[in-house]
Amino acid sequence: MSQNGVRMVIGANRGIGLALTAGQLRDPRVTRVIATHRQDADVRQLSLLSRQHGEKLRLHALDVADSKSLEAFSRFLEQQQGGIDISIHAAGILHEEDIQPEKSFTQCRAESLLRMFEINSIGDNRLGGWYGYRASKAALNQFIKTLSIECRTRYPNASVVAIHPGTTDTDLSRPYQNSVKPGKLYTPEQTAARLLSVIEAINLEQSGNFLNWDGKPISW
Repeated sequence: MSQNGVRMVIGANRGIGLALTAGQLRDPRVTRVIATHRQDADVRQLSLLSRQHGEKLRLHALDVADSKSLEAFSRFLEQQQGGIDISIHAAGILHEEDIQPEKSFTQCRAESLLRMFEINSIGDNRLGGWYGYRASKAALNQFIKTLSIECRTRYPNASVVAIHPGTTDTDLSRPYQNSVKPGKLYTPEQTAARLLSVIEAINLEQSGNFLNWDGKPISW
């Protein structure tokens, strides 16, 4: 699947994104990893990886909710000769500062919903609640599906998929882990290894699909 060994991780400074970055840096087939983070993010772990791997890791500031930041990043990508083999969008929010998951539709606030829509990636909904988070995922799923259709003609060698990582022990899930069944909470390293295994096996026929962390399809 890989052509020139260049990979990219959006939201690479913590959690699953950090583990995906570290895992690919250890892969001898990978020549460079472009890792993005918000300008004000804690990048101590990324800086440590940078000292360990040198020029194999390229850090770049990116705020996916800021149009000027996206435009600057787009210009940066245009300068990458040979393109990027695999791009993983790992940025997302469930809660931050004054944003918390809604237990009822009466708790929905327009500004919080917009924030989640700006940042995040249906059939996995069994308990209800979390309106903004679930709605933003539905929007992302539709975007993934639509993008995959356009890529069939514009970029016929590209495969675009959404992958469910499983419940992972990160800052995003930590306040809600009491309800997770024993053995169903995974470390970022476990999740990253499984995601990379799925990504490596993706073919063009799977473009537009929603996959579980074990590679099995999930119904939209």
